[in-house]
Amino acid sequence: MEETISLKELFGTLRKRLSLIVIITLLAVLVSGIISYFFLTPIYQTSTQILVNQSKNEQSTYDINQVQTNLQLINTYNVIIKSPAILELVKKDLNLDMTAEELNGKVTVQSEQDSQVVNVMVEDPDPQKAANIANKTAEVFQAEIVKIMNVDNVKILSKASVQDNQSPIKPNPLLNIAIALIVGLMAGIGLAFLLEYLDNTIKTEQDIERALELPVLGVITEIDEQEDFRSRAGRKLNGRGEAVGS
Repeated sequence: MEETISLKELFGTLRKRLSLIVIITLLAVLVSGIISYFFLTPIYQTSTQILVNQSKNEQSTYDINQVQTNLQLINTYNVIIKSPAILELVKKDLNLDMTAEELNGKVTVQSEQDSQVVNVMVEDPDPQKAANIANKTAEVFQAEIVKIMNVDNVKILSKASVQDNQSPIKPNPLLNIAIALIVGLMAGIGLAFLLEYLDNTIKTEQDIERALELPVLGVITEIDEQEDFRSRAGRKLNGRGEAVGS
């Protein structure tokens, strides 16, 4: 019985504060949409692929041991690609107005699982600039790895390019709006319950019972003054002292 009453009170609180919940949710969605479409800078991503293969100095037949060695080297290569030794040269060749640390934040290196292919991905507000950085990074790495590791087993599989009407990878306005909808709804419900908890005014006989822990013996009904006035006027006496009206 107590659980039923509690549920009824919960739904009653939500119903009473429904307008507040709806307003907060709509405001959250509206703010999220405005920020996503008008204030956040679109970020584009381009990528190039590098193959870590057999050294040119060795025979061209397939060697499983060489493949395993190349796979083990990939983690090392991933670190070298984002190192200042490579990025400083990329920055110099492209005449980029940024530090090596800033360039490092734009570059992501990811190796395909159980393969010798490495993806070099670059994010930038300018898609053409992102493609130039990705391609130059791959070229510089291919040239410098010979000096750094004394091996020549890197080949560029594909170069980054800019597609027509390329879409940015972020922000995602629809996703942001969906998240804002959920957050706004949760915030509205939380605020509704908070206001209900802070409201200690007595409105019903049930509030009196909870506050005084005493049963209610009677309730005085609310009297409408205008209705009471019309009722009194209807009972006026006529000239012979007889009551008139209902």
